[in-house]
Amino acid sequence: MATISAQSAWPDRMRLPFGFDPAPLAADIAALERGDWTAHFVQRNYEGDWSALPLRAPAGAVHPVQQIYSAPDATAFVDTPWRARMPAVSAAIDAFACPVRSVRLMRLAAGSVIKEHTDFDLDAAQGFARIHVPIRTNADVDFRLNGTRVTMAPGEAWYLRLADPHSVANRGRAARIHLVLDLMVNDWLLRQFEG
Repeated sequence: MATISAQSAWPDRMRLPFGFDPAPLAADIAALERGDWTAHFVQRNYEGDWSALPLRAPAGAVHPVQQIYSAPDATAFVDTPWRARMPAVSAAIDAFACPVRSVRLMRLAAGSVIKEHTDFDLDAAQGFARIHVPIRTNADVDFRLNGTRVTMAPGEAWYLRLADPHSVANRGRAARIHLVLDLMVNDWLLRQFEG
């Protein structure tokens, strides 16, 4: 892991200096909407339908809830069979030249809300970064980080310091689906942050 200052000067959100063609990503997930999505296990954090599909999970995790949870103390991770079915999504994951921990597709159904909460371990200054790559979204998705809206377009890659308060409301008519990667910070990722 790269040496990281405890007093990070990074903003709470950063669009990374690369992205992905959203059309092949959307094609990969088109057949999955009827697939094995698992309801998010922290039910007090949302209203409606918030679910995930694991693409990379802690080694040995067999229950779907274990596969979508990125435990901070987990050290070994393996790809799930779902990843092999999605070549464009898999190529996007491979673009990250740093240790990849958990990866999942996260779907927030139309009319659903993720209540404001914090994920205490998701701060690059602590060595772990969560990256969001929107695959399907709409203008009525309101993602808030520290009370300020973050607008992310399909195919963009965003670092979000989710150790800070954040929430999402999908007021649109279609589900919002993001590729969500939990990464270990290394020198390559730090260079991306520096732009």
